[in-house]
Amino acid sequence: MQAHPNEYKTILYSQEAGVATITLNRPAQKNALDMVIREELSEAISAIRRDPTVRVLILGGTGGAFCAGGDISTMHSGASAEESRERMVKLHYTIEELITLDRPVIAKVDGPAYGAGFGLALTADLILASPRARFCLSFLRLGAIPDCATFYTLPRMVGLQRAKELAFSTREFGAEEAKDMGIVCEIQPCDRIDERARQIALSMTALPSSALSITKRGFNASLNSDLGTMLELEAAGQGVARSSEYHRDAARRFVNKEPQRFRWPQEDD
Repeated sequence: MQAHPNEYKTILYSQEAGVATITLNRPAQKNALDMVIREELSEAISAIRRDPTVRVLILGGTGGAFCAGGDISTMHSGASAEESRERMVKLHYTIEELITLDRPVIAKVDGPAYGAGFGLALTADLILASPRARFCLSFLRLGAIPDCATFYTLPRMVGLQRAKELAFSTREFGAEEAKDMGIVCEIQPCDRIDERARQIALSMTALPSSALSITKRGFNASLNSDLGTMLELEAAGQGVARSSEYHRDAARRFVNKEPQRFRWPQEDD
């Protein structure tokens, strides 16, 4: 049975003006992913997928951390390969639902994003970071391998050689280097990052939902596809987008030199 948002024990959930916010809430453990938080995260994301009133999702963490990764205290060294695989498969359902969510996902990384926490951040379409953000693929230190779809997401973001270097070295790096590598799109002060994430999210609720969904799916598919397939997706998608009331209104506004519904928010807005 799905928990009511107010009954979650390890996450905070809110929804307002088309923006849903999921905040990992195990501050004493730096929001590490134990089995309870995994289950509640899965429930919340599944509910969002079924709720058309949610236009944008924001992911964050409490206590000056995004997510320290998997909760090592819950990892039993005596578990069989089958048990360990099943544990990962359950988490993968959630990760896949995030990556394929047909609405934008914004991650705000304020503090450490280690191991699986780094992988969780990489499921987002846009990553904002504070100056105290720290990223690390720490898996090999623990005799584990990268998970949470990091094999899929990271090379697409930074290139194959850099992804290998980050995994092999298990080194920590900060917000500025993450931005230089293309992982982070903006760096915001700690006392500003929440407001900026919400500012961007609210602005995107003014975008046409169908065209936005097709655009996200197109970019997600592009690196696994070929030119002909992508051109066909463009043609079919454009047919849907241009048949919408939103497009007709936008075209009318353009012709009449009226302001458009959407404008990307500047930081000083």
